[in-house]
Amino acid sequence: MSDKGDHSASSSSSSSAPATGRFAPNQTLTLAAMLFAVSMTFIDQTIVAIAAPDIIHELGLSASGMQWVVNAYLLTLAAFFALGGRLSDIFGHRRIMVTGTLVFVIASALCGAVPRGGGAQTWLIAFRAVQGVGAALMFPAALAVVVAVFPVERRGRALALFFGLSGALTCVGPLLGGWLTDWTWRAIFWVNVPVAIIALALTAKARIPRNATHEPLDVPGAVLVAVGMGLSVFGLQQASAWGWDSAATWLCIAGGLLVLVVFGALELRTGHPLIRLRVFRDRAFTVDVVVLFLAMIAFVPVFFFASVYAQVSLSASPNQAALYLLYFFVGFGLASQWGGRILDRRGARPALKLGCALGAIGFALWAHRMTTLAMHDQWPYAALAGAGIGFLLAPASTDAVNRAIDASYGEVTGITQTVRNYAASVGLAVFGTVLTHVTTDRVTRTLRADGLPDRAAKRTAHSIAEAVTGHADSSGPTGSGPVASATRHAMGAIRLDFAEANRVVFYGMAGALALAFICSYFHPGTRVTAEPQPPQQRTEDGARV
Repeated sequence: MSDKGDHSASSSSSSSAPATGRFAPNQTLTLAAMLFAVSMTFIDQTIVAIAAPDIIHELGLSASGMQWVVNAYLLTLAAFFALGGRLSDIFGHRRIMVTGTLVFVIASALCGAVPRGGGAQTWLIAFRAVQGVGAALMFPAALAVVVAVFPVERRGRALALFFGLSGALTCVGPLLGGWLTDWTWRAIFWVNVPVAIIALALTAKARIPRNATHEPLDVPGAVLVAVGMGLSVFGLQQASAWGWDSAATWLCIAGGLLVLVVFGALELRTGHPLIRLRVFRDRAFTVDVVVLFLAMIAFVPVFFFASVYAQVSLSASPNQAALYLLYFFVGFGLASQWGGRILDRRGARPALKLGCALGAIGFALWAHRMTTLAMHDQWPYAALAGAGIGFLLAPASTDAVNRAIDASYGEVTGITQTVRNYAASVGLAVFGTVLTHVTTDRVTRTLRADGLPDRAAKRTAHSIAEAVTGHADSSGPTGSGPVASATRHAMGAIRLDFAEANRVVFYGMAGALALAFICSYFHPGTRVTAEPQPPQQRTEDGARV
């Protein structure tokens, strides 16, 4: 593997990305525009879950149908990230960002306008999938716009702000969802319309360059990566329903990975590949991507698991659960700014090592305190875990983008976002299974100790575990029979059982970050201080630049 060493930025042309047009882009407006655009994608990852009961009640959806309303968005997001990044290089970052925003917001409006009746479930799932396609086009293009507009020596702090604010918006989703649902659940989709209008207006005023390479699109590669990512993520999503011992689960996961292997072999022989795999020859880039993968196994799933833990074990309301997550984001937001400064001054390696170490320690201490069932005992460790992720997220992402081949920023952001999204799917699937199994085992023991027969205890424990982890229609046995009575009598112990199960999950998150810490030592520590030389480009009117 080859490393990119320090590069001097002695000329003005190497200190910033090439811009076309008469005026230089407005960096502040550009960053604001891209933040407004991507804020919709982050909020939509969590906002729908809060409105789920109202959606099910009004439209008559099944529990599995509602799960697909959530999964359809995440599935298409994973499948089309790489394509979105490449399209932004070929047709221009601004053009694809605007296109993705329009697709996303039109689909959002149509989700909010779903009619009642037999076709409601199909309608909602279909337009949620279209939302995912729009987000997959928008996000890598928006990130590439920020990268292209900010010079390399200021890019760390700019992207730290980008990731810090956009990441914190994921926590806003439950709060905003609860407030909007009090009016109507349809507003959780309609709220994207004014946000998109602001993003597009700021984009128009920011004078963002419209460079495009106009290279041919690798259509076979685009199909293969979409099928491979989509199939494997689908298998991970369905593992909780089908079971890990199901042939269908492993057929989807293994089949998707096999398609991705075929995709990799094809890309090595294609003149204009969707992804230039030679970028992985750069050891620093490879380490950045591996660290991102391991960190995202914890970062994205923590929203779900911490929220459910707060509501079940701490008896918090959904809004209180969202506030519980704010402890994590206070640490995340502050540390992300420091991480960006470390990258600009010293390179990515110190930030990666510090972030992975703090994250591993924070998640481990947080896990240890979960069985106290007291929120005030946990906030320092939640903040420490968030700080760890904050220190490493922007530096790893920015350092990877800085090492783009031929200034293919959209392509590389597509790679990093695909890796992040896939890691999140792995984390949710694996940790979700662990949570269900450990909860079932511990609740079974509790119910046995409370006098329930073995078979009834196992059946009831499984029902409770499925309910609290979001895979069932009810919250457990009801009525006045012995099973319901034993369950109500043991509810305090069951809350503790669920906390102990979550502790296992959070120790797993700490383990993922500990492994990332080991990987960070393989980063060569070199810095990129000059822009990669772009290929010959054309503006959107066809002029050479």
